[in-house]
Amino acid sequence: MITNEQKEKLRGWFAGRLPDGLFEEPAEVTVDREEITVLGRIPAPRLAEDVSAAEREAAVTARIQEFRERTRETRIAVARDAEHRFRRKVSWGVVCDGERALFTHVAAPVMTRLRQPERQVLDTLIAAGVARSRSDALAWCVRLVQRHTDDWLAELRDSLEHVQRVRAQGPDADPDSASDPDSGPGHGEVADSSTPDAEEG
Repeated sequence: MITNEQKEKLRGWFAGRLPDGLFEEPAEVTVDREEITVLGRIPAPRLAEDVSAAEREAAVTARIQEFRERTRETRIAVARDAEHRFRRKVSWGVVCDGERALFTHVAAPVMTRLRQPERQVLDTLIAAGVARSRSDALAWCVRLVQRHTDDWLAELRDSLEHVQRVRAQGPDADPDSASDPDSGPGHGEVADSSTPDAEEG
């Protein structure tokens, strides 16, 4: 667990290292064992008061992209110094006109791929003595969810069984397996659709 003093020193380092004018106000810096996330506010695009929501959204998206491209070399230099000093990867994000965008984010495998906010939950459970490790903390969270959502999970399982029965009755179904909902493809399997965020900068 990162101590408050370590967090304060890290935030102070970024406050001094980030160029003046990069963000509108001091950046929000969060840290865990793997990653430092720097989130800063940038100016919103100047628009007429009566613009549509679609136009405003497009303008904000373009402003974020412009900032990302324009400051790439600066951010890479800061990240390189920080990674050498603190032995952690640095991720960047901005807030523009209420819209929050993360450019890069480390996903650390802990029985699944977790981002920093989720990892901080697990680290808090470890620091409090609730769990001995992140995998133990993750299992504790699963048990807690299961305890409070038994009815919902039961309904979800019933729905999945119904889907399997309907699928087995389809025109392409194997006649030998149509009467057995457990023989359908993918029964009992959970597909992992998570993909690593390979984009950097």
